[in-house]
Amino acid sequence: MPGPLQVSGSISIPETELRWRFSRSSGPGGQGVNTTDSRVELGFDLAATEALPPLLKTRALERLASRLVEGVVTIAASEFRSQLRNREAAEMRLAQLLREAVAPPPKKRRPTKPSKGAVERRITAKKQRSDLKRLRRSP
Repeated sequence: MPGPLQVSGSISIPETELRWRFSRSSGPGGQGVNTTDSRVELGFDLAATEALPPLLKTRALERLASRLVEGVVTIAASEFRSQLRNREAAEMRLAQLLREAVAPPPKKRRPTKPSKGAVERRITAKKQRSDLKRLRRSP
C-alpha cells in the first residue's frame, strides 16, 4: 500500500503525487456508516506529473480529457466498508485507467476482399438453395 503506485513494468507514480481524501460513505453499513470515513477519493495531477515520459503524458492527457478537471483525474471508491480496501480499490482503478491511457494505439485495419474461390462458393451455394426452393413450388 505505501510506496509508489506501480502502473506497469516501467511506469510508477511516486506516493507524493497522489492526493487522498476521505469522507463518510453512503448506503448500508449499520452504525459504522455514520462514524467512519470509509469513502476514498484518489486524485492524481496528470498535467503536472513528472512520472510519465512526455509522449505517454500527452497520450494520456488526450485520452482522459473528458475525465480531467484542471488536469487532475479523480477516482472514488466506496464499495467496501473498510477504508483500507477502498484505498486498494482506488489504486487498482487508477493504475488500470493509466495503463489503458498510455497504451499504444491499435494497428490500423487493412481492408481486405474475399478471394475468388470464396465468392464462387457463395454464389454456388446461393444457386443451389434457389434451385431447391424453385423445385418445391407447384408447377
